[in-house]
Amino acid sequence: MNDDKSQTESFSDEQSVEFDGEPRESKIRVVIANEQSTLAIDESQFQAAVASVFRESSYDSGIVSIAVVDDPTIHEINRQYLEHDFPTDVLSFVLEDRQPYLEGELVVSTDTASANAAEYDWPASSELLLYVIHGALHLVGFRDKKSDEIVVMRAAEAQTLRELGVALPNGSSRWTDVARINESANESANESVIKSAGESSRKARSS
Repeated sequence: MNDDKSQTESFSDEQSVEFDGEPRESKIRVVIANEQSTLAIDESQFQAAVASVFRESSYDSGIVSIAVVDDPTIHEINRQYLEHDFPTDVLSFVLEDRQPYLEGELVVSTDTASANAAEYDWPASSELLLYVIHGALHLVGFRDKKSDEIVVMRAAEAQTLRELGVALPNGSSRWTDVARINESANESANESVIKSAGESSRKARSS
């Protein structure tokens, strides 16, 4: 990562969070390092996405850094830290976990976002935002290795995108299972499932 990166910070210190029926304040500091120049990013949207994910978790304070990079950079990080010799969409790293405080880092690729956005027929900016949401969900404990975990993860992604006013692409197979869930249960039931799954998987980490 280079030294001339563009970096901004946001400190959300008065957000009301519901936890065990009691409201509390959320203090989440979001630091964004834009280390690429191929895709314009909406930093305020990234910050809102992280805040939204934390509101549905058991964490009420912490620091989340987001590095926005290209494919060669995320490939090198993936190889160095996870021994995966290929570029990817998003990497998530938990740096410190002292509930209710959490520090973590996300790395997202604009090159992968641009390529996948064409496949799913929606803007590259929305695809990149999805990576931020997906990575933040991993930080707070969501997993996506098993089929039932994937369904819950997809539901949480869709819920967060809706909260941010981002429409899902038409006919996307990513959220097919979520559509089935919505047909058999109402919105409040879905949110209850998402929250309980996040609690049960709190200590599991995936990137």
